[in-house]
Amino acid sequence: MAADFSREGMTKLLGKYGIRVAEEGIARSPKEAAAFARKFGYPVVLKIVSDEIIHKSDAGCVKTNIVNEHDLLSAYAVIMRNAGKARVQGMLVQKMARKGLELIVGGKKDPQFGPLILFGIGGIFVEVFRDVSLRVCPITKADALEMMDEIKGAPLLKGVRGTVPVDREKLAQLLVSVSKMLYENQGICELDLNPVIAYADGYLTVDVRVIRCATEVAQLSPKAI
Repeated sequence: MAADFSREGMTKLLGKYGIRVAEEGIARSPKEAAAFARKFGYPVVLKIVSDEIIHKSDAGCVKTNIVNEHDLLSAYAVIMRNAGKARVQGMLVQKMARKGLELIVGGKKDPQFGPLILFGIGGIFVEVFRDVSLRVCPITKADALEMMDEIKGAPLLKGVRGTVPVDREKLAQLLVSVSKMLYENQGICELDLNPVIAYADGYLTVDVRVIRCATEVAQLSPKAI
């Protein structure tokens, strides 16, 4: 049976590996979206769930900092209108995360080396700066700490110009967990956790993107790390 790499499936898989993800739910109607928002508490974010819309912000299919139900219902209508004729699976309703340092944790299947893990500066500028470090999976905590020190933005992790240092221990745990997940689930061809928002007291994964391999290979035996 093929692994479930849908949004809901990936959220469950990340939870299995102890990876913190923002509170979220996928609504199929404005009424369901409002119910999720009441459950999580405002402010919330709305984001289209569609395999046919890759750059959702550019398409006008993301609305942030929604503070009440009236604005939520209005934003829902605008997003659906902007989605046009794209096939839509639902609307992601997510508790809006507090501000922090935006990072990317990702992975890809390399034909020669197998699963690789990536770490770097994330958010909307990830393709501009391309400031990342790579390792073959699985990695150790020592590997994870080295990856943090290798990027040009390493000083940001330690705090600059009055900002507080992020929790490097929790980030190291995150990297080890993601590498283990990639190693044990080789049906994942590409994975982006972007942004992962890092804080002085931990981190929060805000967005997840996954591409399934065309042909899933058998799982490798987990390696103790």
